[in-house]
Amino acid sequence: MSCQTLPECLSVDMLEEEEEEEDLEVFSKKMSNETPLPSTPSSLVNQYHLDGDEEQQMDAKDLFVTVDKPESHITALETFIMYRVLTKTTRSEFDSCEYEVCRRYQDFFWLRSRLEESHPTLIIHPLPEKFVMKGMVDRFNDDFIETRKNALHRFLNKMAEHPILSFSQHLKVFLTAQDFQSHKKQGPGFLSRMSDTVRAVANSVRGLRSRPEEFSVMQDYVENFSNKISAVDKVSQRIIREQREYLDELKQYGPTYSQWADTEEELGEPLGRVASCVERCCKETETQIHHLSEVLVPTLHEYVLCGEVLKAVMRRRDNIQTDFETKNEALLSKKTELEASQLQDEVNVLADRMELANNALRGDWVHWQNSAREDLKSAFISTADKNVDCYEQCLAVWESFLLSQRREDIEERHEDSI
Repeated sequence: MSCQTLPECLSVDMLEEEEEEEDLEVFSKKMSNETPLPSTPSSLVNQYHLDGDEEQQMDAKDLFVTVDKPESHITALETFIMYRVLTKTTRSEFDSCEYEVCRRYQDFFWLRSRLEESHPTLIIHPLPEKFVMKGMVDRFNDDFIETRKNALHRFLNKMAEHPILSFSQHLKVFLTAQDFQSHKKQGPGFLSRMSDTVRAVANSVRGLRSRPEEFSVMQDYVENFSNKISAVDKVSQRIIREQREYLDELKQYGPTYSQWADTEEELGEPLGRVASCVERCCKETETQIHHLSEVLVPTLHEYVLCGEVLKAVMRRRDNIQTDFETKNEALLSKKTELEASQLQDEVNVLADRMELANNALRGDWVHWQNSAREDLKSAFISTADKNVDCYEQCLAVWESFLLSQRREDIEERHEDSI
């Protein structure tokens, strides 16, 4: 309300008092039930940079994968969820440019196992946990299915964007084969994983002689990263639980003011406005919590799982080096030329394998760090924008309430002065 709309007999003091409220009024005009506040300048800058990065990545991609439409299937023996996997590509090694197949969780597990078996020192993005995650009561409720679908979608897109894994024959079969079961053997990769487990136990007894400095640095980073991301993940989930409890209390808080307003003549109007403010803040808080649950926490939890993946990769690399060292020591102790010749061939093979494993990890380490930075940065920026938006909206709600009450005070004093 501008000063021209006030009665001409309004005193100069009252006019000056209202002018002091102009900044408050301008800010409150930003708030409305239907129109959200505009993004802050920093939010717009961040959005611009992220959009530009995404556009460059989209231009470079030639393999696009989508996981959607989860459907429950019930048989006499089990109940499971099937997901639709859509693939679009311009790669020449594919017979078609579009594919549509249906896959269940164990099919994704098969794919990841095969990739890990073929590339033991590449960092393969984790799948969501096989069993019910903490806090999920029903494995087939809508929230759990949606969370798992999103995680499977991110997993496949990580594979599709990987410079090596995206060209894997296993991935191609997974994305394109209509008769997928014929490609799956009984327990694919199981014997290999058992062999790796036995070898890991044996190697832990023998111990690694001397890990190269660069991989010791990686090992230290992995331990530190895993500890920090796990701590952040736990605190974030606890904060969301507490915010949900706060929201439940807030939803009971507003109606109390409404009921109180019904019994008060003098305070009825301001009490009703307080109830309205609380209700609108409830909606903003609910949106904020939903964003944290759908964006920040899943990203943090995925990188908690990534910490375990990194540890497993480092163990496999160490196992390969330990195998090489063990054979090399055995070679030095052989006395006959025949035994030495046979062992030398094995040592040469292990030396080549160790070199390939080290080179693969070196290259994938940089790729993984870049990907992790982008994922975490995007989640943090998005969360910051949502937090700022929520607080600005709630601030505007209460500023509007204050403005209305001060305006009424001015009008009451004006009426008293007449």
